[in-house]
Amino acid sequence: MKKLHKFILKSYAGPLAMTFFISVFILVMQGLWRYVDDIVGKGLEISVMLEMLFYVSLQVVPMALPLAILLASLMAFGNLGENYELIAMKASGISLFRIMRPLTILTIFVSITAFWFSNNVLPVANLKFYTLLYSVRQARPELEIREKIYYDGVDGFRIKIDHKNPKTGMMYDLIIHDHRDKINRNVNVTMADSGKMDIDDRAGVILLTLYDGVTYDEKVAMGNSRLSDRVRQMYRHDEFTEQKVLVKVDGFDFSRADENIYKGNDRMKNLEQLRHDSDSLHHVTDSITNEIAKQASGYQMRKTRYRYSTDSAYTAAIDTAIMLNVDSLMLILTDQQKRSAVETALRQAKSNKQFIDERLTQFNNEQLKVNRHEMEKHRKFAMPMACLIFFFIGAPLGAIIRKGGLGMPVVISVFFFIFYYIIDTFGAKCARESVWPVWCGMWLSTALLAIIGSFLTYKSATDSALFKSEAYQKLADKLKKRIMKKKADADEDSEE
Repeated sequence: MKKLHKFILKSYAGPLAMTFFISVFILVMQGLWRYVDDIVGKGLEISVMLEMLFYVSLQVVPMALPLAILLASLMAFGNLGENYELIAMKASGISLFRIMRPLTILTIFVSITAFWFSNNVLPVANLKFYTLLYSVRQARPELEIREKIYYDGVDGFRIKIDHKNPKTGMMYDLIIHDHRDKINRNVNVTMADSGKMDIDDRAGVILLTLYDGVTYDEKVAMGNSRLSDRVRQMYRHDEFTEQKVLVKVDGFDFSRADENIYKGNDRMKNLEQLRHDSDSLHHVTDSITNEIAKQASGYQMRKTRYRYSTDSAYTAAIDTAIMLNVDSLMLILTDQQKRSAVETALRQAKSNKQFIDERLTQFNNEQLKVNRHEMEKHRKFAMPMACLIFFFIGAPLGAIIRKGGLGMPVVISVFFFIFYYIIDTFGAKCARESVWPVWCGMWLSTALLAIIGSFLTYKSATDSALFKSEAYQKLADKLKKRIMKKKADADEDSEE
């Protein structure tokens, strides 16, 4: 049996390693496309790019590992079935469960490792990746002014050139709009025959040298108190042969942000931190709920709260006030007092509604944080369980279809993975928005896959002809005969 177990493990380990790295590569490429606009044109060093690529690779492991297990088990058992090795094992009296035993143990070990990775490595990878991504986004893109297109990469300026010399860097027919005055925009325009731009990365400044141009400046002295002074200084026209402009710009040098800005996110915490912070958030939501309930039930008694020394006396006073007959109280008031009472009640009701709406908004925000923390706790267990369930889908399915290689197994794996991803996304959305309980939404996809895996394992263990058209044709013929027989019996009854 040891040789047989080694043979089965060897047949499974090779495809598992290959499909895992292929899945990681595909998912990394797909993930980087989402951030290509934030990365391109920033002049980043190769080490920064490789570091970001490494963190993205760690992030996609929870998606790549279940897909790799599904595809590898399909390929392994498909090859065994296609080469009639699986049939030979069964003919020797070895059941499917005994054949799957060493791979089941290996998959359990992989699932435990996946849980450790999800709890200890993935939060750190998420923290470092999003901090690095934030730093990259804050870095200013390299200055690349295109011809005949306005460029606004320099804060407070819009620059347009007609053409430029790539060798000397000289730009011709420049138009520069100075928008640093946020109130009076487009009041300072400079037109120059030619010019060049020099950047000092260390000092964070741009030196713009312009030749043979003119500057139009409007509303230079709008702060003058006398109208005549404002009119005389409304327009300004300066011609120059050479003019140098020094512009202070931050962000040309890449600097790493502080990791503390993302440490409070649920995806950056392990299981112990999630439990601690989730309990704290639950206390916040409970306090908001109690505050809303007290405000809604006892607003009319709030102004006289100081009269009652204990909360029980205050609650009893509220109950007594609620039991009063409002109609009888209104009858003893004059018309003016009734109008005043109604107006006061309307103001208090509007104020009460505004207070409750504000607290409800706060409650919804805090509840969303609670849901995210609870979802992350369940996700750390759901992903390893998905690895185990995908194995019990791929192994029996490969034994049934008896097709190895990368053809049919890839098609089936992609189908099951897309099904799993759609259901998991739907369940996570319902859990995040409190439509369903968090545990229900997070375990929905895993539960459905467990049912499918149990069915396929049973069918494979009993050598059921699940994908043979002859079996379904026989079933259709039987149903057709029954329908025809019932129809004939009904016709005989109608004739009688």
